Amino acid sequence: MFEIAAILADAQRKESLTDWGPGEFERPLSVLLADYPHAELNAIGAHILRSGIVHSLRMRLRTQEWIRRHPEILEEKVAAPIVVVGMMRSGTTLAQRLLAADPRFICAYGWEVVEVAPRLDHQFIGVDPRIAISEAREAKSRELAPDLFAIHPMYAREPEEEIVFLADAFLSHVPESGANLPHYRSWLDEQDFTPAYDYLHRMLQFLQWQKRQQGVHGQRWVLKSPAHLGYLDLLRAQFPGVHIVHMHRDPRTTIASGASLNATLHAMHADTVDPHRVGAQWLQRMGWTNDRAMAVRDSWSDAVVTDIEFDDAVADPIGQVARVYDAIGMPLTAEAEAAMRRWLDERPREAARPAYRLQDYGLLPEQVDERFTLYNKRFRPKESGNG
Repeated sequence: MFEIAAILADAQRKESLTDWGPGEFERPLSVLLADYPHAELNAIGAHILRSGIVHSLRMRLRTQEWIRRHPEILEEKVAAPIVVVGMMRSGTTLAQRLLAADPRFICAYGWEVVEVAPRLDHQFIGVDPRIAISEAREAKSRELAPDLFAIHPMYAREPEEEIVFLADAFLSHVPESGANLPHYRSWLDEQDFTPAYDYLHRMLQFLQWQKRQQGVHGQRWVLKSPAHLGYLDLLRAQFPGVHIVHMHRDPRTTIASGASLNATLHAMHADTVDPHRVGAQWLQRMGWTNDRAMAVRDSWSDAVVTDIEFDDAVADPIGQVARVYDAIGMPLTAEAEAAMRRWLDERPREAARPAYRLQDYGLLPEQVDERFTLYNKRFRPKESGNG
């Protein structure tokens, strides 16, 4: 089921295309595929994961054909994006969507992330048919996977994170969130993620070009993904002039939330899931990620990053976002602030998340505090004394 030659052939057959374009992806894909047969997946889970890989490959093929037909896509300049990072449930979505409400900025919407490359006969007029497809998928997700949607809702018409583009390069921590892949996990730790960030840049060029066809002309991208935390150096190398918005929250809460999401994803793909293993893996990954982020930030000027505490963002969202505008030297216009307040009033009201505790995943609060001692001391000094 996970033979690389068959999967590559399936994608090429479905698209009637053969050119993969530049960038090395087959080696990381082969490592990932070699681990899946040992992940104790059930039949449905194996089908879901294989179908997702084929879809990623189809988007790569289709994108390359669009670029062949329109080489000016590669002339698009992705200038000085604002990138929101932070551990899960630290307020990254709130910050990104507030910033994206400003009409001077552009973002990737849920419907664009789901199918980034339109069909080759697509005309950039009227309402994009991908929106209806994504809305139908959103409705099906609500119906068939309500726990997953409650923990990690993905709305067709809301700004979404671009993590899928890293996943499509197969240099990504996304697969380990949905299956037990010990070899792929450890292999990733030693890899250069530059090809993934090259691919991300290419996909943003493609999306930006598509937006121009529809008359959308934003000045800067607003991006968001917790995945960037471990690769801030590559992010800045790929996007000179980037400004990072680093969100912070008590790791006891963020770790428990991430473990809950991962356990839910694992359960979609396997009949038996060890929540303690999931918890241990997530604690290790987030500790590793934050250590890397702090090491990179040691060499950076404070002007490159705006740090925002979750509680402050919830209490005064506009005020905290205004700090980002001050840092990048842009005025927070009355129009932008009004758009942000409209979004706050009209944003989707999310269902209550399933209850979760650290103990459910074999973790103790003191264990999390110990792993994040340096992080808490550096970014949450007022709270680090009492967790």
